[in-house]
Amino acid sequence: CVRSSGSSSPDENEFPFGYPTSICEDVPEQKYLCSNCNNVLKKALNNKNPVCQKCKEEDPNTLSEGSLLAEERVSCGSQPIQKIKEHEKAAVGTHMLLLLQYIKQLKANLCTTRAANGFIPQTELNVNGAEKSISELCIPGSLQINGGLEMDCLTRTSVPRDESIVQQLVREKVISELENKLHVFENIVAVLNKEVETSNLEITAFRRQSELDQNIIRGLERKIAELHRCLSQKDAGLSRLHKSLVFSEQTSYDGVFLWKITDVSQKLQDSVTGRAVSLYSPAFYTAKYGYKVCLRIYLNGDGMGKGTHVSLFFVVMKGDYDALLPWPFRHKVTFMLLDQNNREHIIDAFRPDLTSASFQRPVSDMNVASGCPTFLPLTKLQSPKHAYVKEDTLFLKCIIDTN
Repeated sequence: CVRSSGSSSPDENEFPFGYPTSICEDVPEQKYLCSNCNNVLKKALNNKNPVCQKCKEEDPNTLSEGSLLAEERVSCGSQPIQKIKEHEKAAVGTHMLLLLQYIKQLKANLCTTRAANGFIPQTELNVNGAEKSISELCIPGSLQINGGLEMDCLTRTSVPRDESIVQQLVREKVISELENKLHVFENIVAVLNKEVETSNLEITAFRRQSELDQNIIRGLERKIAELHRCLSQKDAGLSRLHKSLVFSEQTSYDGVFLWKITDVSQKLQDSVTGRAVSLYSPAFYTAKYGYKVCLRIYLNGDGMGKGTHVSLFFVVMKGDYDALLPWPFRHKVTFMLLDQNNREHIIDAFRPDLTSASFQRPVSDMNVASGCPTFLPLTKLQSPKHAYVKEDTLFLKCIIDTN
């Protein structure tokens, strides 16, 4: 078609979008010419209205080279569209439905022509898959333009059966998704149930262990209480042993006893207030296996000497060898308050009243005390002229005449 003149043929870069018809000796066929500018196309197009690249760029609203072919094969059924690109983008779903209808017609024709032979072509299987794929593509978008449904190419009444198929596919897809989710949730619930059962078993074990621990704790508490009682008893026993030890150190076995009383002022105050009215001396004996006796003093007085005198008494106690001794007690008793300056001792003595219960064989730990209720006036005890109390200490001496 291109002229073979002496001049060189045009370079392809010289006419990038198409060649003028003047370069051809014969008039080209219509498929070689642009329907807009009438230039020769670089490649023949089998469209009714072929358009070159230059015209497309200068006027984007120009129909594309393949759009008319597609419209021919699958009729859109709408009015002529000026902005074909925008329409193609906006009506993809509708065009897919049209394509589906066209394919179904092809399938029906194929089935009709080959039904007699009992042969189902592979195309039918592919079409069935294409139906589902196209339906899935059409559903999500809902085909909306500016808030309204895009229905300019296909009315609702034109494809009611197709829409019912699409709706059924949507329902099946939703049901499938829900079943999958339900299966997942069932698995999760099963796992949670196992965890709950495990937790319940652990809680039961913890409760059982807690009960055992509580029983152990209660047993230990009982043991501790018992140990406290034993400790108290041992403390009391130690206290008694300590007193016995002190008394044994101070005990005499010859009938002569020297009693040292310390903290006289405090003990006198306790006697006045009634906190400790009297004091007992350690026990002593008239002989190794003789009578067991002690002294009892009231620093603030007792009986007729209460509040005015120091009262001093003699007490016969129950001893281990009383069965071997003669009764009643009949030995002379002498009391002596020592002057620590060795000037004037206070001395008083008495002989037992053999008819008095105080000198009979004791039936309890000790008999009723007997002695001198007015042994020493309190004024004389505290007088600075005498040293009966020195460094808050006084000394009392008891002598039993065993001859």
